[in-house]
Amino acid sequence: MTEMKQIHLTIDGKKVVVPEGTTILQAARQANIDIPTLCFLKEINEVGDCRMCITEVEGRRGFATSCIQKVEEGMVVHTHSPAVIEARKMILDLILSNHHRECLTCTRSGNCELQELAIKFNVKGIRYEGARSEHKVDDLSPSIVRDFNKCILCRRCVSACKKVQKIGAIDVINRGFSSCISTVGDHSLNDVNCTFCGQCIEACPTGALHEKDSTEIVWEKLRDENTYVVVQTAPAVRVALGEEFGMPIGTNVAGKMVAALKRLGFDKVFDTNTGADFTIMEEGTEFIKRLQENDNLPMITSCSPGWVKYIEMNYPENLPHLSSCKSPHEMFGAILKTYYATKQNINPEKLFVVSVMPCIAKKYERQKDEMKDNGLYDVDAVITTRELARMIKQANIEFVELEDEGFDNPMGEATGAGAIFGVTGGVMEAALRTVSEILTNRPLEKIEFEEVRGQQGIKRATIHIGEKEIKVVVAHGLGNAKTIMEEIKSGKADYQFVEIMACPGGCIMGGGQPIKSAKIQETVDVRKKRAQAMYTIDEKSKIRESHKNPVLQKIYQEFLGEPGGHLAHELLHTTYKKMEKYRF
Repeated sequence: MTEMKQIHLTIDGKKVVVPEGTTILQAARQANIDIPTLCFLKEINEVGDCRMCITEVEGRRGFATSCIQKVEEGMVVHTHSPAVIEARKMILDLILSNHHRECLTCTRSGNCELQELAIKFNVKGIRYEGARSEHKVDDLSPSIVRDFNKCILCRRCVSACKKVQKIGAIDVINRGFSSCISTVGDHSLNDVNCTFCGQCIEACPTGALHEKDSTEIVWEKLRDENTYVVVQTAPAVRVALGEEFGMPIGTNVAGKMVAALKRLGFDKVFDTNTGADFTIMEEGTEFIKRLQENDNLPMITSCSPGWVKYIEMNYPENLPHLSSCKSPHEMFGAILKTYYATKQNINPEKLFVVSVMPCIAKKYERQKDEMKDNGLYDVDAVITTRELARMIKQANIEFVELEDEGFDNPMGEATGAGAIFGVTGGVMEAALRTVSEILTNRPLEKIEFEEVRGQQGIKRATIHIGEKEIKVVVAHGLGNAKTIMEEIKSGKADYQFVEIMACPGGCIMGGGQPIKSAKIQETVDVRKKRAQAMYTIDEKSKIRESHKNPVLQKIYQEFLGEPGGHLAHELLHTTYKKMEKYRF
């Protein structure tokens, strides 16, 4: 292998040696020299649009945009000269002059990259006040609000949607001063090919994109003495919520989270991991049946509502391959409003179920007609990890100081298998644990299925279960899902089992999780830290296989009957239908 040529340069008087092809920005950061950025998002949006990262290069006229300018031998760079600082201030001033500066009431206040730069550059006033572009606020979707009066045209959201998810629901429309980020025909996200995955929100440096707020209805129900309010929390929430309170990335705050929820006034605090165990029982049973009958293979998991919306819009011919199982929180909601309500003598109409999710597509999912039983929605409200953090702060709860508390029984008992639902490959691994023991009728020698773990966008493996060889594939991120769907559509796929999650990394990186700045994403592997926390929860669990959950066994025995049976199908399964990508 040919050794890569090394380039020698000087940045702010510091000698730096980097491989050929490195940008000035990369070289500076390698030397611990900070250059401010705004539009830059590593490996996603490297276009030099905002020009906040400009630098001076000796011997050259004008400024060099450091995020796209490659280093050259002997280059001498100045990143904070008086001319550079003044130019950056002017750029920042121009951006702010066309920005709705409602910081005190913005959901991103305190976690806004534009606000951070304004503080850093000591902005006290706007020199270039003038005409502002005015845009309508799009709040018609159940999941996402677009307020492009706060947009800075950095195009990070566009790149996340187009390059990572390969959806292309948004792009730049119009020209000049009228330019803005919008959809085909400037219609609502509710009427175009958006999947509500929320990766655009995670990419946005300001408050131009945020989740549809559901906290007010939750507060209203918590104050209503005639409503019995229960809450369930998804596995990925507990390894990210602490970040909203300054705790290290990947800290498992399950105990503090439960304590905070009880102080907020919820009547019961349950664990969606229990719902995940039910999902495995139903999905595993469904897979075994399909495998034995060689029917509609490969079977594809259906836990990710963003993914389900994607296949309904883009690959309706492949819908028979989807598992008919509802997602874990919807299954759990159905059980709470039937079995639990009966046991506790609660009128289901007075039982209000709140799901705390890492995902904004769950807001869309919960209001679908298919998620109703006996005229009642399985889940009544969905709040994200970020919304829960805001509620905790609003209630003046000192989160970090809370003593750990446990989930309420009997619906708070879950397995390690349920926990790993939060990471890519987790649903597949949890299912394989149960399917293996059912098919072989003997305990697993090794409980971990490491073949389906890891951060690769697509993971293919052959799993040996007894004398059977089962070919599986795991994909995360809708761009990778498209690859697998094309294989299935063309008849080239020979898989029996497929897991797809809409968000890169799975639920731990969902569109409702704490938002990290571009700089943090460059320096810390957020995905890896959160994933490791999920696997640690699994490793420390007393029970690590869904079918061994005693609560689950009791509910099947007392109420549901056998997995895949009539009542289980009625409550825990759903149907799918073709959706038009554009509805206008």
